Amino acid sequence: MIINSDNSKTLESWQQVLAPYSLGYKIKLLSQLLTRKFTDQLEPFGLTPFHWLVLCCLWQEDGLPTSSIGEKLQQVGGTLTGVLDRMEERGLVRRERDVHDRRIWRIWLTDAGKELEKVLPPLAAELRDQAMQGIPPADREFFSQILTKAINNLS
Repeated sequence: MIINSDNSKTLESWQQVLAPYSLGYKIKLLSQLLTRKFTDQLEPFGLTPFHWLVLCCLWQEDGLPTSSIGEKLQQVGGTLTGVLDRMEERGLVRRERDVHDRRIWRIWLTDAGKELEKVLPPLAAELRDQAMQGIPPADREFFSQILTKAINNLS
């Protein structure tokens, strides 16, 4: 970066990384807004966004090992264990030891957990559609691809 005597180039360059102009700040703000609104939608079901994420993993593949859920969600074990404890207490999941390796715990949806698949995805889709209102589908897909690349770059 070149520093001009009047600092105009420096200021212009720095504005791209300073809140509220930075991409990181905007992504964080979007995440907070989505989380707040989705938390409100999940509240009547006694769920949190983290419960939603675990349910999504299990709706895609029931009986996952705890470690696989943690890897998919990029979460540390302690946090996930507490969430699974609460989900088990609420009757949404059950834990069973793996039949081939007793060190591994597999997480299975209960009937109550499976029933939520009929109700929750439409709520998530409604919120997504609200957030993406006025954005063409091709731009949505491009935005998603860019975010995936940025996440992969930092993972």
